[in-house]
Amino acid sequence: MTLTVYNSLTRQKEEFVPLHEGEVHMYVCGPTVWNDSHLGHGKTYVNFDTMVRYLRYLGYHVLYVQNITDVGHLRDSGEDRIIQEARRVRVQPMQLAEMYTYRYFRDMDRLNVLRPDISPRASGHIPEMIDLVQELIKAGVAYEVNGSVYFSVSKFPEYGKLSGRKVGELEAGARIQVLEEKRNPADFALWKRADPDHLMRWNSPWGEGYPGWHLECTVMSTKYLGQPFDIHGGGVENKFPHHECEVAQAEAASGEPFARYWLHNGMLMIRGEEMHKSLGNFVTLEQAFERWDPMAIRFFVLQSHYRGPLDLTEEAIEGAGKGVSRLFTAIGAVRRRLVTAPEGEVATEVQELLTRGRQQFEESMNDDFNTAGAIAALFDVTREVNGLLSGERSLSRGSLEAVDGFYRTLVTDVLGLLPPTEAGPGAGMATQLIDLLVETRTKLRQNKQWTLADEVRNRLAEMGVQLKDSAEGTTWTLE
Repeated sequence: MTLTVYNSLTRQKEEFVPLHEGEVHMYVCGPTVWNDSHLGHGKTYVNFDTMVRYLRYLGYHVLYVQNITDVGHLRDSGEDRIIQEARRVRVQPMQLAEMYTYRYFRDMDRLNVLRPDISPRASGHIPEMIDLVQELIKAGVAYEVNGSVYFSVSKFPEYGKLSGRKVGELEAGARIQVLEEKRNPADFALWKRADPDHLMRWNSPWGEGYPGWHLECTVMSTKYLGQPFDIHGGGVENKFPHHECEVAQAEAASGEPFARYWLHNGMLMIRGEEMHKSLGNFVTLEQAFERWDPMAIRFFVLQSHYRGPLDLTEEAIEGAGKGVSRLFTAIGAVRRRLVTAPEGEVATEVQELLTRGRQQFEESMNDDFNTAGAIAALFDVTREVNGLLSGERSLSRGSLEAVDGFYRTLVTDVLGLLPPTEAGPGAGMATQLIDLLVETRTKLRQNKQWTLADEVRNRLAEMGVQLKDSAEGTTWTLE
């Protein structure tokens, strides 16, 4: 089965065929670094990180670009988010941007989100943005007024093809106060003149100013990936106006298609409402990590399809934590058995199990990156692996190595789920403590201290740890 993706541009599932055989050029809109990242950002970047991982698993050479917006992202009021926040906390705008850029990558590292191959800063690409604005003016689709430059949507007949909106609807439903200098209320800014107290400003042919938010992504994506490129990703909330404007700018200037496949992930919801900093209903990732394990959060995200909304509840994340623990428990049991496993080749039943599991995993992932189905396939395999581990017959080293390799590839490499022993110093402490208690109970039984041994077993059972005694020793699993 080949990989199919839902293309927001054509509104249908399509077979994924990259522009250049064996290579994928992919761009995802990065964060605006004016504050800490929240769980909604976590959902977005875990989703796209998993796509990148799976494309690489399929053998593609992926060039992944994700920008950092450190200037130009305006509020509906027309104020730059970064400048407004910098004034509030009394620091330089670029000082604020650098701090939150560092914190963004720190939070992504904890979620095991791979770093992009290129992370361009908007402020480092001003000359290229000015060049594009000049091209658009020359093409007759942009105009300058009082030091600002606007894109004329009426001059680009395909404006609205990504979002499905029509120019007439945009004029009637404008969210912000219409500037009198615009020729059309739906026209959007390519370059804004800087007021005297505006700190982030650059020289341009139209006077001192700064770029529009939409302009930035068009420039940075095409600079590093060319035009057209394969995949443009981002949150569904950015389909309009941000992504629509990106398309218009890029295609009006060059006459060539911009991005071939548009992938949009669904929003994170809290109590049925979209999570937004502007609504004050967000949970930062730093706050979330104080309550939940990062791998539980990642697993929570992957349990649903990336295109759908995801409702955040305490029960849902706690349930995800139990689910990922069951997976990690099986992985840990396999690796502990490997230490004393007898030599031998891979058993036929084990090979068949893993082949079947990999096929089911790939079928789900090939269906528009269906991680929920992929996880279901992993649990089907894990259920049978647990049965083999608790059986009378010992598994050979070859069989256990094959199972371990299966988990390392699909669980860790593709889904990005790090078992505790691989997640950094101290991360495996819970597993180590359970192992210690099981070892202590074994010694108590050897010394015929049955009452104490039973007490250890009962207390572990109360915590959801089930023990199984056999001639080979004691193994444990989580409920």
